[in-house]
Amino acid sequence: LSAGVCCCCAALRPRYKRLVDNIFPEDPKDGLVKADMEKLTFYAVSAPEKLDRIGAYLAERLSRDVVRHRYGYVLIAMEALDQLLMACHSQSIKPFVESFLHMVAKLLESGEPKLQVLGTNSFVKFANIEEDTPSYHRRYDFFVSRFSAMCHSCDQDPEVQTEIRIAGIRGIQGVVRKTVNDELRATIWEPQHMDKIVPSLLFNMQKIEDIDSRTGPQSSPTGGVKEENPSVLAENCFRELLGRATYGNMNNAVRPVFAHLDHHKLWDPNEFAVSCFKIIMYSIQAQYSHHVIQEILGHLDVRKRDSPRVRAGIIQVLLEAVAIAAKGSIGPTVLEVFNTLLKHLRISVDLELGDRRSSAGSATLSTSSKESDERIVQNAIIQTIGFFGSNLPDYQRSEIMMFIMSKVPVLGTTSQSLDPSHLGDLGTRRIQIMLLRSLLMVTSGYKATTISNALPAPFLDPLLSPSLMEDSELRQLVLEILHNLIDRHDNRAKLRGIRIIPDVSDLKIKRDKISRQDVSFMKKHGQQLYRHIYLGCKEEDNVQKNFELLFTSLALTTIELANEEVVIDLIRLAIALQDIAIINEDNLPMFNRCGVMALVAAYLNFLSQMIAVPAFCQHVSKVIETRSVEASYFLPETIFKDKCDLPKSLEKDETDLFFLTNKIAESLGGSGYSVERLSVPYVPQVTDEDRLSRRKSIVDTVSLQVDILSGNSTEDKVDNTEEITFEALKKAIDNNGLEEQEKEKRRLVIEKFQKAPFEEIAAQCETKANLLHDRLAQILELTIRPPPSPSGTMTITAGHAHYHSVPVYEMKFPDLCVY
Repeated sequence: LSAGVCCCCAALRPRYKRLVDNIFPEDPKDGLVKADMEKLTFYAVSAPEKLDRIGAYLAERLSRDVVRHRYGYVLIAMEALDQLLMACHSQSIKPFVESFLHMVAKLLESGEPKLQVLGTNSFVKFANIEEDTPSYHRRYDFFVSRFSAMCHSCDQDPEVQTEIRIAGIRGIQGVVRKTVNDELRATIWEPQHMDKIVPSLLFNMQKIEDIDSRTGPQSSPTGGVKEENPSVLAENCFRELLGRATYGNMNNAVRPVFAHLDHHKLWDPNEFAVSCFKIIMYSIQAQYSHHVIQEILGHLDVRKRDSPRVRAGIIQVLLEAVAIAAKGSIGPTVLEVFNTLLKHLRISVDLELGDRRSSAGSATLSTSSKESDERIVQNAIIQTIGFFGSNLPDYQRSEIMMFIMSKVPVLGTTSQSLDPSHLGDLGTRRIQIMLLRSLLMVTSGYKATTISNALPAPFLDPLLSPSLMEDSELRQLVLEILHNLIDRHDNRAKLRGIRIIPDVSDLKIKRDKISRQDVSFMKKHGQQLYRHIYLGCKEEDNVQKNFELLFTSLALTTIELANEEVVIDLIRLAIALQDIAIINEDNLPMFNRCGVMALVAAYLNFLSQMIAVPAFCQHVSKVIETRSVEASYFLPETIFKDKCDLPKSLEKDETDLFFLTNKIAESLGGSGYSVERLSVPYVPQVTDEDRLSRRKSIVDTVSLQVDILSGNSTEDKVDNTEEITFEALKKAIDNNGLEEQEKEKRRLVIEKFQKAPFEEIAAQCETKANLLHDRLAQILELTIRPPPSPSGTMTITAGHAHYHSVPVYEMKFPDLCVY
């Protein structure tokens, strides 16, 4: 009778319709008739072929009740459908499911919030059912669209709005679960679906009040309060979606995130963007991390002309992503990350300098603000490069160090990937500093077993080149990078600051016995290190930090790499630095001269205590005590004060204030050291780096010719007039023929003195010098020759350092060239 027909007609109706009609009471408030529902369920299980008819009839009744707003009967119909779904799992359930989904769609299309929630709940129950066989024709496009729209509900009633949004999120979660478990699960990962699902979830996630508290790995939800929060439910659904993503569909799930962040301008500020990508990186499978990084890099390229703060926000997101990915699988994106970041570093510098040039002469607030914003971008890039590199394994980190160093532009060369020709001096300097800063971060914490692994020749040469630049900040960065690589026992913090250390043993220096590989490294490359320390002390723009870093370099070299031979070389270097301050051939300011003297005092004090030779320690202590009384400006504690009275001049005769070579040799010789080389003054080698560093070559600044005249000059005068004879003409012709041979010979000699190790040159010269020593006493007159003549006479400069035991004079040797 509930169907509105007479008893006779009702008796003639099909049984399944009669069973369906019987579950509806006269008053819908009474709810589903349970006894009749059990009969209907038993009938459906016993005759599964009737399921499709039962579903179609229920759908017909539900549609009629929805139109007539008889919502009580609608609730009963959906409850019956839910029970039938839970009870029946035969192959014949497929047509019934189609009727069920049709009824759910009717509810979702209605404008009544209660019906939308009812339809969503039924769909979620259906999504949790595991079907025996897959469906090859069923699609969920409508449900994806409808649930996504519900996620953006803007109902005027806040409670209703929240209820509908929660229903939409749960519906999306049900679609994801149903399709992922289906063999045709790839359909849900299509871009047209992801472009609706992901932004809907992100829209609700933006309401999270405490972002930072849940950006880590997902924790199991507790309590029922969180489930009523759309933001929490959306985040859980988002994590679940990403956790089910595979290699082929990962990118489809990530790309809509960028579109959402772009559309809502969430890169500046970027707190939500950072939170999003932390969730992504923690939710996806670790082996797919490089996909996300590639997508971020690609988006950075797309937005390369956006405002600096937007680019900085994207780079910050990249930093957070690589920080998580570096702990797992990086994949093939390591060099791609660095290539892209270096490219954007160049773009940022170009934009900054371009704005500066365009606003020349009209400094405005907006321009300065934009420049500062570009600095934010550059700092973010450096931080990302450094952090990414410092988290790589050692074998990859060494490759990245070489890669970054190869990108540092050097003025005067065109082989660099970052061509400095279009940047100008200022742009090139900026990129040099930023790349060295990133390299400093990459080398932080790097512990190589041998120095040759940390400083291979292809890396050492380009690294030391910027230490010759006329820029104090560049030199500081190079020295700090060297400290990271040389300091294998974490002694640098104990040596921080330049000072006279009363007792080095209190520092508790850690050191190991020098390995054979390290000894070999110092034989091959020690002169390079000495040279750059020596030349670094001669720079006029040195400040206190430069001297502190130079002191630390000498101290770390002593700790990590010094055997007896290296100790002698370091002492020779220290005495040569003292010569710089006293002779002052480079016209250094008085502060620099006193700074060098203080550096030598601090280092020799440290070295003497490290090798523990009592006589050496006594000499060093005596000089320091004398300086503290008579010339405190030669000590680091005084000269590096804010207000220090500088002397007007340095007297070369005050030997009590200087460290003397002969006394050092005497003290070390008594302890078994081979001190013969101490009598040979240290002279840095000349390399091509002088040309690349835009510094005057040592060959250009050091040129003096020394003559030794044999016999009496008054007795051996040569007549300038010469008789023209056949023999004289023949001799002149022969000489012209030998000119090319003489030029080649001179070229080989010069090349030898430029490239051969100093010890080899000194050994060859020592024998001849000893033979000529006796002749020196007979010399009555010393003459200074003019610059090189066409005959090819080589000129060399030497200073007069009378505070040494052996004075150096200007002489000429017919068959010996002193370099």
